[in-house]
Amino acid sequence: MRSRIREYLREDIGSGDITSELVVPATQMAKGRVVAKETCVLAGAAEAAEVFHELGAKAVLKRKDGSYVEKGDVVMTVSGPARALLAGERLALNFIMRMSGIATVTRGLAEMCREVNPEVRVAATRKTVPGFREFEKRAVALGGGDPHRFGLDDSVLIKDNHIRIAGGVREALRRAKKSSFTKKVEIEVENEKDAFAALEAGADIVMLDNFPPAEAGRLYLALKKRRPDIVVEVSGGITPANIRGYAGAADIISVGWITHSVRSADFSMEMEKA
Repeated sequence: MRSRIREYLREDIGSGDITSELVVPATQMAKGRVVAKETCVLAGAAEAAEVFHELGAKAVLKRKDGSYVEKGDVVMTVSGPARALLAGERLALNFIMRMSGIATVTRGLAEMCREVNPEVRVAATRKTVPGFREFEKRAVALGGGDPHRFGLDDSVLIKDNHIRIAGGVREALRRAKKSSFTKKVEIEVENEKDAFAALEAGADIVMLDNFPPAEAGRLYLALKKRRPDIVVEVSGGITPANIRGYAGAADIISVGWITHSVRSADFSMEMEKA
């Protein structure tokens, strides 16, 4: 985390914060409060605190990541050189606002789906901001979701283009199962025929891609009846508006929306001379 934060600070500060250097004396001390401007699930506070620590300031968390906060709640206090607080303000707020937005939506979707199916998992995808994935995935986990794959190197997931290049579902699975014995093999399918072909060829997880909720639910029951241990995932076009319909149709619901289309939560930082 520290190396990423240093990289982000270099991007934002460049060769120096010229405004603060002109306006704020180097010896001036300050204190500040990070305040929630809406009710949400807090995430990114630990990262924001580290931003200020890197700049030589002190940050004290008043609320824990993963907890609900109300509008007006102070989630962090900071103190130290005024220039350090001013330099870190934007990056710290970016962490909290982006991550809290993801955590809040994830928590809401997970709770909505578990009302229908207590065992279902709401998962993220790799549709993340380049360079910020680890933090977005952490926000998903803080919201009660499953981070899913962090990268191409941590699980076998055969998608539509793999299948086309390999020459079909069975051949793609044959190659994957032959080469990998330490990892589960998941395959994405777009129709019922391929779903059962994947089941029979030994897939550990079948992902139903872009199936309407009713069709996914029917196929889910059929696959489970044929092989109860199969894990069924649904993905494609799933949003807060339709996710409830998939809750009884899968073990896992993958939702790219929670990272690629989510709105950041609203926070501000209030500062004054110490």
